[in-house]
Amino acid sequence: MPDLASAVFWLALGKIIVANIILSGDNAVVIAMACRNLSDQHRKPAIIGGSLGAIVLRVIFVFMITWLLSIPYLKLLGGALLLWIGVKLLNEDEGEGEGGVKASASLWGAVWTIIVADAIMSLDNAIAIAAAANNDGVLIMLGLIISIPIIIFGSTLLTAILQRYPVLVVIGGALLGWIGGEVMATDGKPPNADVAPPGTIAAWLEHHIPHAEHVCAAAGAVFVVVLGMYLSRRRKPHDAIDLAERKDD
Repeated sequence: MPDLASAVFWLALGKIIVANIILSGDNAVVIAMACRNLSDQHRKPAIIGGSLGAIVLRVIFVFMITWLLSIPYLKLLGGALLLWIGVKLLNEDEGEGEGGVKASASLWGAVWTIIVADAIMSLDNAIAIAAAANNDGVLIMLGLIISIPIIIFGSTLLTAILQRYPVLVVIGGALLGWIGGEVMATDGKPPNADVAPPGTIAAWLEHHIPHAEHVCAAAGAVFVVVLGMYLSRRRKPHDAIDLAERKDD
C-alpha cells in the first residue's frame, strides 16, 4: 500500500494526473469529431462512453506495454488506421443522426470510432503514463480515475465548438492525420530513443528522409485533409439527388 501521508506520493499523483490530462487532448479531439453530428439525445452517452473507453484502454495498455511494443508493425498498421479514421470523420454527413434508427446507428458508430482511434493513440500515451507513475499500479489507477471528468468536460466543450465552427473540423482531421503519420514513422523505435534499431521501419525512414517523423506527420495531415475534403465534395451532389428523390416519393 502506498503511503498516503507521503509528499512523494502526492507529487507523483499530481504528475500522473497532469501527464494524463495533457495526453488526453488528442483523445478529446477524436471524441468531439465523432460526436459532433449526433442528436442531443445521443451525444452525451457517446461522449461518456468514448471517454470511459479511452481510460480503460489506457489502463490495459499500461500493464501490457512491454508485450505490445514487441509486436512488429503494430504502429505502422495503427497509424494507417488512424489516417482512415481521420478521412472518415471529415467525410461524415453534417446532419446525420437526427432521429429514429439512423440516430441509434450513429451513436454506436461514433462510440466504435472513438474506441478504435483511442486504442491506437493510447499506446504512446501509456508509455508516458507508466514512466510518470514509475509503474506504480495504484498511482496509475488513481490518476486515470481523477482525470475522467476532465476528459468528458473537454470533449463536451470541443463538440460544442465544432458544431458552431465547422471549419475547425478540418483542423481536427489534420491533427489526426499528423498523429497517424507520426505513429507510422516511429514503428520499431523504442520510446525516448534518439535512434531507431537497425532493420526497423523507423530506421529506414531516418536513413532516407531527414526529419522523417515530422515529414511523415505532415504528409499524414495533408493526406487526410485532401482525401477527406475530396470525398466529401464528391458525395454532396449524390446526397442532394437522393434527398430530392425521397421528397418526390
